[in-house]
Amino acid sequence: MKLRQKIEQEIRERGPMPFSRYMEMCLYDPELGYYSRNVEKFGKAGDFYTSSDVHAVFGRLLARQFQEMWRVLGKPEQLEILELGPGRGLFAQDVLDWSEKKFPDFYRALRYTLVERSPSLRERLRALFGSRLESGKVQFNDEVDSNASAVSRAGSESGSAHEPVQPVPADSGVSRARVEPNREPRRLKPSSQPGPTARLEAEPFQRVEPEGHDQIVDPEAKRRTVSDREGQGFSRAASSEKIRASAPEVPLIVFANEFFDALPVEVLSEKGSLRINARNGNFVEEWAPASSTELEFLDRYSMHPEQSTRTEAALISQKQMAGYASAIQTGFLVVIDYGYTREEQLAGRHLGTVMAYREHSASPNPYEAPGEQDITAHVNFTALAATAEQSGMHAHKLLTLSQFLLGIGETNQFGDAFEDCRLPQERAKVALQLKHLVTPAGMGETFHVLVGSRGMSREAARNLSGLSFGRR
Repeated sequence: MKLRQKIEQEIRERGPMPFSRYMEMCLYDPELGYYSRNVEKFGKAGDFYTSSDVHAVFGRLLARQFQEMWRVLGKPEQLEILELGPGRGLFAQDVLDWSEKKFPDFYRALRYTLVERSPSLRERLRALFGSRLESGKVQFNDEVDSNASAVSRAGSESGSAHEPVQPVPADSGVSRARVEPNREPRRLKPSSQPGPTARLEAEPFQRVEPEGHDQIVDPEAKRRTVSDREGQGFSRAASSEKIRASAPEVPLIVFANEFFDALPVEVLSEKGSLRINARNGNFVEEWAPASSTELEFLDRYSMHPEQSTRTEAALISQKQMAGYASAIQTGFLVVIDYGYTREEQLAGRHLGTVMAYREHSASPNPYEAPGEQDITAHVNFTALAATAEQSGMHAHKLLTLSQFLLGIGETNQFGDAFEDCRLPQERAKVALQLKHLVTPAGMGETFHVLVGSRGMSREAARNLSGLSFGRR
């Protein structure tokens, strides 16, 4: 059975589904979902690139920031970093290798937890971190892996499952292919200006039949309330005591890179909340009254769509954020993603941000190839920050990725990037790769960084180098 048929079958049995349920099935169906399929998703052979594909300096700079966080916390004997969606583990490997080389005291205290549900990616991670898994330096949180709602993509990057996994020692120094600096990774460049989806208005996504009068013939399905199907099927965040692998008193850093943009969202317009129906082999968009939860989200963190525009309600992201933030008694939360604030939406930007990615091409049509294309939505940082605050954390000022990385790299003039360069040509290549990370032409202005802290003075946390841009 193809995923399209599986979706149609559920619609026949249960009635029109919320967009969040459609997005969940497309991405996370255990057998047919985009992140469950054994195909390449990242790099030249895949559909998009991620930060760690650009250069190891991304992980090296974050290792420097994590070490500084450890010092702010008083240099505890143990510190856990929990990475959501580690994928192939490139970021984790860069952090661990650089920490071991440059910050040995911090490295001795560090325990690195991977939250990854994809079986094939877990096998790759086991091969990559073989010796570190045996020593306990790296660990899987099986409780979260089996219960958390997000399969990886995510966070940092994914890997190919075409070839058998070959054991690679974690400390072998084996180089990884990185993005050529003259190639534009389109997946890394979501527009900060209104894009194609912002102009779609409240009409069907491209090449989808308009809504009609034919409905699923299922009286029971028609009697179901909106709230019965809202986010239906998507498991909730694990409880806070199950999220972490270490004891609650051990300081914790939760790291999420390109994680929240892949969580399912509700889509709303003046007509209500989007529902997906099926007719004559096509998906059909229909509208149901918005739920009180959806309307409250718009009131607090977004805006009510007007004049045939669309917006998203990231209800599942809020639940995930609440779970992870609550798990941090002492420590930090670092979220890196592309997104927006409520103020930007009120100014008419970032409306209708649902996009699909396939073979490095962006499309506003999420119905074209269910299970064969990535589907994302920009992150509502106003909602994430508010949820972190409600969970007991202090959310610091939102920064661009450029500001965050420049703050970290300023102290040693980005020596982390150039240390391995022996020839002028190597320095020139690395300079181009670094430019892609920190300049507006690359990722620097389209990605944002949200840092939350808990269990320490706000002033101490504010003095972190990553948060220092503009204060020196």
